[in-house]
Amino acid sequence: MILVVSGTNRLGSNALKIARQVWAIHQAMDATAALLDLTEMPLGLLAPQAYERKPEAFAPMAAAFLKADGIAMVVPEYQGSLPGALKLFLDMAPAPESFEGRAFCFIGLSAGGGGGVRPVEHLQQILGYGKAHLYPERVFLPKISALLDADGRLRDEGMLERLRRQAAGFMDFVRRLRAA
Repeated sequence: MILVVSGTNRLGSNALKIARQVWAIHQAMDATAALLDLTEMPLGLLAPQAYERKPEAFAPMAAAFLKADGIAMVVPEYQGSLPGALKLFLDMAPAPESFEGRAFCFIGLSAGGGGGVRPVEHLQQILGYGKAHLYPERVFLPKISALLDADGRLRDEGMLERLRRQAAGFMDFVRRLRAA
């Protein structure tokens, strides 16, 4: 199963718009795919006690993460890095089993010209530390607002093709890791 993670809890985010399209691409390739929307993260995760005892509402999110064979991270750039909500989610995910030996791929996006390179590379450091398998083909979407139509869908066919190529390669990467 491929889990597509929208890497922010911001309402109406461009990351969620892109994550929905990535999820649809995987489904169109006959993959079992699910979408994890960080807007559904329980506020109780912010409590200091959450490190010892997670809120019950977090259990389905953690279970979806653990069930996934591969995880596609859609990461927006916030202040030159990844969103705090995503880091909090990763800090609260069961470790080491959420990361060690699990496959990850990355789609970065930004309002500026970098396309989310910085948050993706930061996330790769975090997940590499957790002994995850990192798929090398990354997709970066710079000046994201200009790439979306009025309905929030990518209108650039070249970028859509890059996402399709990444999805196909990532699914093969996941299959090979599972077979190994």
